[in-house]
Amino acid sequence: MARMRRGVGLVTVAALGLAGCGSDPEPQPAPATAPAPTAGRQFAPGAAGIGDAYFPSYGNGGYDVGRYTVKVRYDPATDRLTGTATVQATATADLSAFHLDLAGLTVRKVTVDGAPARHAREADELVVTPAAGLTAGNGFTAEISYGGKPEPLANEVLGEGGWLHTTDGAIALGQPESASTWFPVNDHPSDKATYDVEITVPKGLTAVSNGVPKGRSDADGWTTWKWSEAAPMASYLSTVVIGDYRVETGEHKGRPVFSAVSTKLGKGAADASMARTTEVADYLESVFGPYPFAAYGGVVVADERIRYALETQSRPVYGAGFFQGGENTGVVAHELAHQWFGNSVSLAKWQDIWLNEGLATYAEWLWAEHRGTGTAQAAFDRRYAGSSSRLWQTPPAEPGRQNLFSESVYQRGGMTVHALRVAVGDPAFFKILKAWAAEKRNGNATTDEFVAVAERVSGKQLDKLFAAWLHGTERPPAPKRI
Repeated sequence: MARMRRGVGLVTVAALGLAGCGSDPEPQPAPATAPAPTAGRQFAPGAAGIGDAYFPSYGNGGYDVGRYTVKVRYDPATDRLTGTATVQATATADLSAFHLDLAGLTVRKVTVDGAPARHAREADELVVTPAAGLTAGNGFTAEISYGGKPEPLANEVLGEGGWLHTTDGAIALGQPESASTWFPVNDHPSDKATYDVEITVPKGLTAVSNGVPKGRSDADGWTTWKWSEAAPMASYLSTVVIGDYRVETGEHKGRPVFSAVSTKLGKGAADASMARTTEVADYLESVFGPYPFAAYGGVVVADERIRYALETQSRPVYGAGFFQGGENTGVVAHELAHQWFGNSVSLAKWQDIWLNEGLATYAEWLWAEHRGTGTAQAAFDRRYAGSSSRLWQTPPAEPGRQNLFSESVYQRGGMTVHALRVAVGDPAFFKILKAWAAEKRNGNATTDEFVAVAERVSGKQLDKLFAAWLHGTERPPAPKRI
């Protein structure tokens, strides 16, 4: 994710016509008793959180999702969404019940493997009790019919994220959470899955999501837009953008390109910046290794609530403010770098977000170096010389929940990457970046694993370097200049 300096398994969803579902009270069936032990097994409910130290309630335990297919219908005039979600997952424990994250929407019906299942709400948790226990190691399919008026999630520390109603449609966006505002989900990046998404909107509106465009069809004054992301994706990287947009399509290296810019913006810097997406991606491919996804693109939104850019998988979303001063390929480089670092290689726990933001910040410096507008060394020198004591008091590898998006995570994270480059030399440094992207592709990773890869590839012992730059609370001496 970039911030503007001036401010701040498969789910199948079929559209349903659910009248008045947003204001209806949530059904509260009586709690179900756990299925009796079978063949020596003791079934128990899955955990209501995945165990993240910073966000204990995020995600859920006891299962691993393989695929989501999401089909939703949204009417901006009434701000109503209806849908059905089918979640294909594998139980990792013997489950009598399991949780899904779902904020605010009303659930009408749940089935598990085709049989009716009990369901109840506990705040933003949907608790599903199947008719029979789910055995560890076996797959299951849950289908959830739901609807209502989607609302964003407020976070007193990190701001608002999730479904935002706009004057011409809606935007579903946010970090560290947003997906649960529009479909049932295991909402933590450690449980990545593939996605198929269908969005039905009034004819004339554009509906953009992640991955490869799979076409659209019109019926009775509505248009259904279809999207597919076949690479594993963390839930916070899913997005929907609905409204009046200028769309540019094409093909690059055999992959589709789909970009959209809000018609609220005059054609200019934002369009020009999006047009250079594949050029930037090609350069990053030369330093990070093969581009990890099957599509390219970007979306520029015009909404004052979005004063940031987010690396939504294969199709980043940018706030319009980034382009007020003219063409801005620096922010494009930042968000595209995340396609490798953050998206393909995802964090296993939120504490390690510097792995995403430090490497993406450094990608901006590399892009400037490539263009001849400034060196990475000069970028480091400016930030090192101008840094505040607060930046050094916040370790990027241990920022704390309140500092998750702090300057330390971004700028000190980027300086850490540069210190590594100076310490090991360019040949080893770029081998480290490519090895990290290749070895952890489509998975999750930690800071300790990054350090291990850096030491193995470089052949150098780097404990002191990383201790000072990632964990220390005082400014380290500047590394020798390149």
